[in-house]
Amino acid sequence: MDINGLAAIVTGGASGLGGATAERLAKAGAKVTIFDLNVEQGNAHAKAIGGHFVKVDVTDEASVEAALIEAEGVHGKARILVNCAGVATPGKAFDREGKPAPLKDFAKVVTINLIGTFNVASKFAAQVHKEERIGEECAVIINTASVAAFDGQIGQAAYAASKGGVVGLGLPLAREFARFGIRVMTIAPGIFWTPMLAGLPQEAQDSLGTQVPFPSRLGKPEEYAQLVESIVNNPMLNGEVIRLDGAIRMAPK
Repeated sequence: MDINGLAAIVTGGASGLGGATAERLAKAGAKVTIFDLNVEQGNAHAKAIGGHFVKVDVTDEASVEAALIEAEGVHGKARILVNCAGVATPGKAFDREGKPAPLKDFAKVVTINLIGTFNVASKFAAQVHKEERIGEECAVIINTASVAAFDGQIGQAAYAASKGGVVGLGLPLAREFARFGIRVMTIAPGIFWTPMLAGLPQEAQDSLGTQVPFPSRLGKPEEYAQLVESIVNNPMLNGEVIRLDGAIRMAPK
């Protein structure tokens, strides 16, 4: 699918992986709408790339529905969706005193990462599925999982479960949407530099990078965005998960 001239939506697009993706799609000629909760960063990034910003809570049905309508009003029917919105809140199943973790903490991570992804993807597909195809295709959806889906570490029970859910979501949706010409792909990034890691000391960031076999460094958001562009451009990529991780396999902790 030729990106130039198409409307695209990037959730979590104000910064990090989503921010880099929004910028790359815009440079490729897409009309990008950023969905994010951070109004200040979202507006600033949208302005910088010549896009549009909408404040969106991906876990809220009404918020997503309204945002899709607004995005269509500004840029037309979107044909590309990249779901990057998510959180990586750590937490063990119980603490040193044996007190179980509050269930609400686990549920919050799963709700944002998994349910939020499905919420946006399903509503996006419902909105676009009857549109005329562009060549073979109607649209493409790219969801963001994590290597934690496969190599979850101690303290990542909620995060790994949520991202494992995103992995499991991909193929059933690809099969369901196939008759409409909508592809669904999943990217599972390894250790990437994002705002979530920016608060760590440089020494800690470098240490994380050395765990990657090659290249031995943190992944760059631009490299995630590069893969997004490749997926959009290649119609045979469908229903699959791509690990973007420098061959890392996470240790238990």
